[in-house]
Amino acid sequence: MSGQRPDDGYEYDPLTGPLPPGEQRSPWFREESVPEEEQPPPPPQEWPGYGQYSADDPAGYQGDWYAQSEPVQIPQPAPVPLPRREPASAPIPQRTPEPVPVSEPIPVPDDETVALRTADTRRALETPAGPGRAERRRAAKGRGRKRPEAAAPATSESGRPLSRVEARRAARAAKDSPAVIASRAIGELFISFGVLMLLFVTYQLWWTNIRAGQQANQATNKIQDDWANGRKPGVFEPGQGFAIMHIPKLDVVVPIAEGISKPKVLDRGMVGHYSDGKLKTAMPSDKSGNFAVAGHRNTHGEPFRYINRLEPGDPIVVETQDAYYTYKMANILPQTSPSNVSVIGPVPQGSGFTGPGRYITLTTCTPEFTSTYRMIVWGKMVEERPRSKGKPDALVG
Repeated sequence: MSGQRPDDGYEYDPLTGPLPPGEQRSPWFREESVPEEEQPPPPPQEWPGYGQYSADDPAGYQGDWYAQSEPVQIPQPAPVPLPRREPASAPIPQRTPEPVPVSEPIPVPDDETVALRTADTRRALETPAGPGRAERRRAAKGRGRKRPEAAAPATSESGRPLSRVEARRAARAAKDSPAVIASRAIGELFISFGVLMLLFVTYQLWWTNIRAGQQANQATNKIQDDWANGRKPGVFEPGQGFAIMHIPKLDVVVPIAEGISKPKVLDRGMVGHYSDGKLKTAMPSDKSGNFAVAGHRNTHGEPFRYINRLEPGDPIVVETQDAYYTYKMANILPQTSPSNVSVIGPVPQGSGFTGPGRYITLTTCTPEFTSTYRMIVWGKMVEERPRSKGKPDALVG
């Protein structure tokens, strides 16, 4: 809609045209919402003094700007002398920077009204509270107990957990094979056998000597007690002691018992008299015959261990209840068969004796620690001394 006002003569648009001065404005229309016409920007103006200066006359610009002042002389810095190079000396120790103490977080109550928090206060709020009294008591009780450690889950080389099938295969592979189990069992058997052999050797070489020595001493004391009590000599029972043998050169004092039983006589550290059946020999008190005895060379007291060291003329004394019978060693047979019983005959073969007499024969096993052969030592009686006359010279000297 448009109209023409009669006073100014131009065409007027009541919707878009501005109100003339003095007109009342509408309450629903404001002037600020009407866009103003855009005016073109003013043309750029050249600085009036731009042409007065040129590149050939920089002083004109300086003179105008600094009001014709003299050029400023910039002082040149004095040359700094280079430091003299000193000879190499010990390196100067570097000081280690001291660590900067880190402040502890400031405890701040958890208040929702606090809008801003620093990093320290945030850490303090995020730190969980300590254990309560009941938890501390349980922890104190459980300190002395050693809890079983949980087994780590099985993993492969790449670090991933094993499946059930892979875990079973790994468990089977970790088990020992039958060959390994058999070798371990055999090894344990050999070790056990070796330990048993060591114990047996210790028993044979050490304990049997100790035990036999104790039993031989008891038998010697019993024989001497019987003599002191006036027991009449007669027929002796197997295993009964009736005399004492002295070998001064070997420092041997051993009781003599009736018979050559191993468990009753020889293993008890005594010397046994051949007195049974075809092996029966004479007694020292007989006017003629061969008094033959046997004893261990190793273990069980080993009374005849060193009879191989005897030499012709060395004394061997047999002490009885009534007298001392002194023999002198005559000959030795280093080795013979165990079945050669002629060596204990009335006139022993190989001894060098040619006729009847009063002889003594010592028999033992050889080589040492075996019973393959027998060693024989012979002697001939040189003196029969009653006990009332005292000990013979062989025992006194």
